Amino acid sequence: MNIIHQTGGSRIFNLQEPDKPQFYRELFPYTSVCRTSFDEILLAPRPSEPMRITDTTFRDGQQARPPYTVKQVAQMFDFLYRLGGKTGLITASEFFLYSARDRRCIEVCRSRGYRFPKITAWIRATREDLKLAREMEFPETGMLTSVSDYHIFMKLNKTRQQALDMYVDMARQALEWGIVPRCHFEDVTRADIYGFCLPLAQQLMELSHQSGKPVKIRLCDTLGFGVPWPGAALPRSVQRIARTFIDEAGVPGQWLEWHGHNDFHKVLANGVTAWLYGCGAVNGTLFGFGERTGNTPLEALIVEYISLTGDDAAADTTIISEIAEFFEKDLHYPIPHNYPFVGRDFNATSAGVHADGLTKNEELYNIFDTRRLLNRPVPITITDKAGRAGVAYWINTNLRLAQGRRVSKKHPAVGQIYDAIMAVYEETGRTTHFAHEEIEALVQRYMPELFVSEFDHAKQLAGELAARLIIRLAHSRELLDFGTEAGAKLDAFAAEYPFIQYLYLTDASGGLRCAAITDQNYREKYRALPIGYDFSQREWFKTPMQTGDLHIMDVYQSQFTGKLIITVSCAVTDDNDRIVGVLGVDIQLEQLLRRANALRQEVAPPDDAENEIE
Repeated sequence: MNIIHQTGGSRIFNLQEPDKPQFYRELFPYTSVCRTSFDEILLAPRPSEPMRITDTTFRDGQQARPPYTVKQVAQMFDFLYRLGGKTGLITASEFFLYSARDRRCIEVCRSRGYRFPKITAWIRATREDLKLAREMEFPETGMLTSVSDYHIFMKLNKTRQQALDMYVDMARQALEWGIVPRCHFEDVTRADIYGFCLPLAQQLMELSHQSGKPVKIRLCDTLGFGVPWPGAALPRSVQRIARTFIDEAGVPGQWLEWHGHNDFHKVLANGVTAWLYGCGAVNGTLFGFGERTGNTPLEALIVEYISLTGDDAAADTTIISEIAEFFEKDLHYPIPHNYPFVGRDFNATSAGVHADGLTKNEELYNIFDTRRLLNRPVPITITDKAGRAGVAYWINTNLRLAQGRRVSKKHPAVGQIYDAIMAVYEETGRTTHFAHEEIEALVQRYMPELFVSEFDHAKQLAGELAARLIIRLAHSRELLDFGTEAGAKLDAFAAEYPFIQYLYLTDASGGLRCAAITDQNYREKYRALPIGYDFSQREWFKTPMQTGDLHIMDVYQSQFTGKLIITVSCAVTDDNDRIVGVLGVDIQLEQLLRRANALRQEVAPPDDAENEIE
């Protein structure tokens, strides 16, 4: 027997125009921590059916960092598809559409042809922005629809009636153009729910009825003021907000979406509460990465969804670990070691479990089978009970050694590490486990070959940064002159980048045609390399001539300056792609690394250069 429930009450909500803004100062004193009030109205959960997840990694998430490259966006969009888009659990992902990079990201993601996540837009509440969405043929767009008096009076400088009329007109225009509007009720947890939000929602529902198209509403907890507690009062109660929109304003739950922020550490609880009390979707970002304190972690919503529904097939949770590795390696975003599901120590136990018996009792301390669900083994914590097998297990697991590089407990260096650990326990009476950093230091001491040195990292970085600069220079048409114009171009380039020690251009036979010397103190020494000097037997010349590719040499000491340098060379081609010469540059390693951060931004590939997106 089903419970009979009627949605959309018959009460009409009229806009209330106050004499002065309603700031709820008893709840938001500003000079103190915000207050939570209760009115003892208790509601039973009534989950949306179905519950879905929407993504804002490329919109709200991108507001917390430098813009993603097109290639990075495409890779993350693929991750979203593999994680939960295949099943439709992750239904949509929203994008900015203002810059050339934004539009290229949309183009590339659309080319994937995925049914889900659907690609939607985000715009300001202006006709000009709506025209952009129309021109780009978006079937749905989010529109900034600020609803608290803080925003209406202090930011927009409007009355409530003026704001309502503007929002309704924008939604009407979107519907006329065949675009589903998703009205983002910004700052809803500080808004007058009955005096403004519900009257606006009812008018939007009337527009939907007239047009026969949905008008969606996103409930935005902009500053994280929402609370999930039973009996909490409006405007902070997540339960009450969701239900008033559904039961009293007649908004279908499937058109209602929750968007939270984590200012008060409640973002996940609030999002799940919104689900349980009728919101059809919760909006999140990968790892909660977003503006200020961030958004609802999308991977946490995935796990909560499976927990609530029992639908294990709704998502491929092993993709979460792949995304974490991508964030750390490609986006250079360090994930906290104790971050749930993907942090280095998230499923590590300090119980001193012996590695040989780890699989027998890991369930005592592991939240679930992390190897199966997240594709990550249970890491071991080293104590005096770990044994040599435990040390070998720690090395293989924490250093993520490939099968051919894994070490066994019989390895002599493993024995040395174990002996060093036991000596500490025996000589000091230590009772605590060894920290990750302590074991890593021991492994570095006895097995340095397993680590990439800081110097190796520096060489790699320097080579990558220099390579992008040289490729840019090699494409200059002035170089094809091999004379005055080419020389002037080299001089200007060397002056712009003082870490360049020597910059030179040869013809196809290896003869030096022009060069630039940055530090005049070394000009006399470089006289040993006059115009016409034969470089044809040098590695930096021969390799680009043979392959047409860029060539980066290892670090060595310059015979002219005594500095550590890297030589980077690149083929120079004419309009018919024939190799006509080689451009080479000697770069002082130390000087380049001092400017590494600035150079990363400068040499980031432009939108139209990112063609290799698989």
